[in-house]
Amino acid sequence: MAKKDPYAALRYKEFNLFILVRFALVFAWSMQFIIIEWQVYALTKDPLYIGLIGLMEIIPALGMALFAGHIVDQKEKRNLLALCIALFSIISFGLFWITSPSVFETWSTKQILYCIYALVFFGGLLRSFFGPTIFSLVALIVPKKIYPNAATWNSSTWQMARVLGVTFAGFSIGWLGENEQMGVHWSLCIVFGLVMFSLIMLYQIKRKPILNPNIGEPVVESLKEGVSFVFKTKAILGALTLDMISVLFGGAIALAAVFATDILKVGPEGFGILVAAPNIGSFLTMLVTAYIPIVKKAGIKLLVAVFGFGLSIIAFGLSTVFWLSVAALFFSGVFDGVSMVIRQTILQLKTPDHMRGRVSSVNSMFVGSSNELGAFESGLTAKLMGTVTAVVFGGTMTLITVITTGLVSPSFRKLDLTKDLEEHEKED
Repeated sequence: MAKKDPYAALRYKEFNLFILVRFALVFAWSMQFIIIEWQVYALTKDPLYIGLIGLMEIIPALGMALFAGHIVDQKEKRNLLALCIALFSIISFGLFWITSPSVFETWSTKQILYCIYALVFFGGLLRSFFGPTIFSLVALIVPKKIYPNAATWNSSTWQMARVLGVTFAGFSIGWLGENEQMGVHWSLCIVFGLVMFSLIMLYQIKRKPILNPNIGEPVVESLKEGVSFVFKTKAILGALTLDMISVLFGGAIALAAVFATDILKVGPEGFGILVAAPNIGSFLTMLVTAYIPIVKKAGIKLLVAVFGFGLSIIAFGLSTVFWLSVAALFFSGVFDGVSMVIRQTILQLKTPDHMRGRVSSVNSMFVGSSNELGAFESGLTAKLMGTVTAVVFGGTMTLITVITTGLVSPSFRKLDLTKDLEEHEKED
């Protein structure tokens, strides 16, 4: 095989525009989620309420996921994404308004919480469309032969935006305004501005053709086809299942506000560093994978990565030293970065163009949903077991999942994507 160009995807103008749009969106979304977590914990001092944020987002996202995938496969991708971003801007502005001094002076804590949860719920509805639309759009921007490279840069952008978004959120809460409450308020104003910027940049990308040959296909038949494809494709099913369980039980980062406030006592700035650490680790890992593609022996590499993730989560739960906690979360991000790149590469190489929306929706049900369910699981187990025990329990369950998967699925251990990549290169 010829030497790979690590910048292959970046040589396409529309891919660069796409990356800019995704960066702004993820930066804004990451900021918003962290700010909401901090605000809710500041209002309640109860980790269960943090967990409820994830639950309120995942209920609509999970409920609409398959239908959203059907719609995405039937519609033009750029304009559909533009509509999602426009609606997201309304949610961002709503959160900015709810955290204003005039609202806090006249509304009760319960009323404010209800409104925050309601906006998070509507954000979950939008999220069910975001993932499939973005996944489908990028496949129409670059040729198939550079899907692995595009997946790496796409994931790297996601992680870099997460790093900067969560870090900036933590510091902006502490620095903007005369107190933390005003810091929350003005931080959400920045979120709104970033969302509007992403909408403007998106219109620099041309509309794309609809590749689904079955436009007008009954919804039920369309959904059955997407789900059936995932369950028949063992590589996709194995990767999604493994990642779902690990993220579900390894969602310790959802309790970062509790660790920062009550255990490590490092305030909002330390909170920002904690939530940024895993994303920095993932981002650096993804930069490396741009030069060293992970297609050979992908199955065993994915198992090792998720096992390392579980160990890192346990180390974080047991640590009482701030910088040791940061290091543990950093390495959890390193291992998660490997897992993410492999999973995205499997999805891009194994999924037909006309089914990308539906397959991405199933992916969001497996993996995307587990992030929010993981946040709820962490909040609930922290309430029942205590914060430290909950985190250690989650990491241990992740290790058990990896060991079980490795033992019962020898075909997944032997998974290699080299031939799939070569076939796509021949097609192009």
